[in-house]
Amino acid sequence: MKFGNMSKVGRNPIIIPEGVTIQADERQILVKGPKGELKTPVLDGVKAVLNEKELSFEVLRNSKQAKSNWGTTRALAANAVKGVQGEFEKTLVLEGVGFRVMKEGEGLVLNLGFSHPVKREKVPGIEFEVEKNNTLKIKGADKSLVGKIAAEIRALKKPEPYKGKGFRYSDEVIRRKAGKKAGSSE
Repeated sequence: MKFGNMSKVGRNPIIIPEGVTIQADERQILVKGPKGELKTPVLDGVKAVLNEKELSFEVLRNSKQAKSNWGTTRALAANAVKGVQGEFEKTLVLEGVGFRVMKEGEGLVLNLGFSHPVKREKVPGIEFEVEKNNTLKIKGADKSLVGKIAAEIRALKKPEPYKGKGFRYSDEVIRRKAGKKAGSSE
């Protein structure tokens, strides 16, 4: 069915690249590729249409929610295709004297100025890479999981506005504040 005023994102088909296979049914889409396999839900009011070299989506009902789900389903499927081809990556930079990140086996040990080191276990589907004791790269095929793990690690020691100590994303700008000034007594 075709309804007026359609989603700009949902309208675009996803071209299936070489080495990626897709299986679709009414409830989910299974995407397999060289970096792994991901499952994506087909949201309510949307139908996945799989052709030989492309995946497209149709709206089943003329409701605002179905149209919203149309674009969202298409975006989730596109991220899954991109993820199984080449991984998503987030980079965190740790600033502060004595603060450092180290790999221990597959997990992490973080020295963040607490009385104890913070340990982070390996998460299935996520790979940690440490550079120069202060740069942490989080890689994986699932875009939302990479973002979630990066946010959880950043939340352990958020950057503070006076000296900028703590975790920040590599492309994040921390607004600095001036500290207290010594006043003159009159």
